[in-house]
Amino acid sequence: MEARRDEAGEQATGGGVQSIDRAVAILSVFSRARPIAGITEIARLTGLTRGTTHRLVSALASHGFMAQAPGSTAYSLGPRLLGLGEVAREQLSLESQALPIMTRLRDRTGETVGLHVLDAEPSRRTIAQVESQQPLRRIYTDLGAPRPPHEGAPGKALLAHVAPDRLAAARARLAGDTSAQERLDRQIEVVRGDGYAISLEERVPGVVAVAVPVFDHTGAVAALSVSVPAVRAGRDELVGFVPMLREAADELSARLGGSAPPPAPAS
Repeated sequence: MEARRDEAGEQATGGGVQSIDRAVAILSVFSRARPIAGITEIARLTGLTRGTTHRLVSALASHGFMAQAPGSTAYSLGPRLLGLGEVAREQLSLESQALPIMTRLRDRTGETVGLHVLDAEPSRRTIAQVESQQPLRRIYTDLGAPRPPHEGAPGKALLAHVAPDRLAAARARLAGDTSAQERLDRQIEVVRGDGYAISLEERVPGVVAVAVPVFDHTGAVAALSVSVPAVRAGRDELVGFVPMLREAADELSARLGGSAPPPAPAS
């Protein structure tokens, strides 16, 4: 099909892929920090002409994907996205998205893989595992039980990326033990720099582990870990698992709509 030009002088394609890309770019302008935006601002942020922007915004609004803000010429995301968001949320639940990735990670490492979250306390809870198939293996017998987040690698991987008030709440559990609080502060700084946390028989005698955080669009929401009997691995072996762990965590984060923050700059 012969290419043609729209009213703004831009080349358009018969397949419509370009229009879809532009519509996605327009919707991506909106965020919690920018809940409404006018046509001129949307055009500037997407690099589209004002005429093309107005045409696409009008089309999106006619289908409920955008809406004009009351008493304003600016636009916001539309009500139709609410229903689609609920459908996506049901399909993108943490555990359902994680289990296939955890199984592949278990198969690659040969060791038990765990999925961990922080609750409101905050306490660390292991919510899922894929067990190693080796005769001697780590098995989580306390699934769902609350554990202090500063004990073990998964909690530290999460604490390194939580809001300051949640980290302060975790430190408060060590009240009266200044040396333990200072040790935790040092460990958190190391985890932030390295991007992973290591535990050498810290919580469970005979078990070592390495963990990395998982992110959704709001920040760190979980940690993936590889746990190994201490007779089979030490620090070097755990560090060797990190690239595979990061690959798995990046895949899970992408499925949840998030991405890892950039690494901390070298001091």
